[in-house]
Amino acid sequence: MQIEKLLIAMDLSQIKMVVTDMDGTLLNNNHEVSPLFYSLFEELKSLGVVFVAASGRQYYSIIDKLESIKDDIYVIAENGALSMHKNIELQTTGIDRQTYLELLEITKNLKDSQVILCGRKKGYLEDYGHEFITMFEEYFGRFEIVEDLQDVVDDVYLKIAICNLKGSEEFLYPALKHLEDRLKVKVSGEMWLDLSHALANKGYALKQLQERLEILPQETMVFGDYNNDLEMMGRATYSFAMENAHPNIKAAAQYTTKSNEENGVEYMLQKMIEAKKKLDC
Repeated sequence: MQIEKLLIAMDLSQIKMVVTDMDGTLLNNNHEVSPLFYSLFEELKSLGVVFVAASGRQYYSIIDKLESIKDDIYVIAENGALSMHKNIELQTTGIDRQTYLELLEITKNLKDSQVILCGRKKGYLEDYGHEFITMFEEYFGRFEIVEDLQDVVDDVYLKIAICNLKGSEEFLYPALKHLEDRLKVKVSGEMWLDLSHALANKGYALKQLQERLEILPQETMVFGDYNNDLEMMGRATYSFAMENAHPNIKAAAQYTTKSNEENGVEYMLQKMIEAKKKLDC
């Protein structure tokens, strides 16, 4: 297969950091982490490879998914607005209250859409009904239902997430793309669009983490599937789009791996581990 041919040209033995998106990438379509990943993680750890979970999800949601290894990994959450390690905050890139209130005004009349404030402490949303809240709980480990989002004052505003079940690229992005000259407007999933600080993206957060740990792009392996992964594709020599990825990610990545349903991340981790073990022989 094509992946096997490309492996010949890769020097995966030099990898020191693995960075992966969660939904559509490390997680299967039921939002689950495979048992295979955990066994591979132990090998990565023994080989001294740093693992980073980078997601548009809330920090608490990410560590809930990776509970058993949460103290051994780095986390880039909220599309790069927050970076954490062992529950210690490494960086935060939020928006000011004036901008936040302006965005609430702009988004309040979006048809068939739900607006969520992603705060440092928790997520905040108005009561959109039981069905939406049930779906929402998959992505937020901590949240509060409030009467009015503008009344939230005692938190850091990391981003505003907007959900439209009909499709974010078609029904949200056209109405909000005019904000791109001063903010990050990111289609982060089929139903989700995020508004955040211009520097709040996974690539910027990853760059800071690489510099902190003194790891180079050529020593970094990255996996992603959607537009909120675009910037971090440019921070790794070994950037992989999932087979199920958005066309923009496939164009930006250096390589393609199997789909999230076929354990595409794990497949490449196995190849990398094999390469590192051969080097040690």
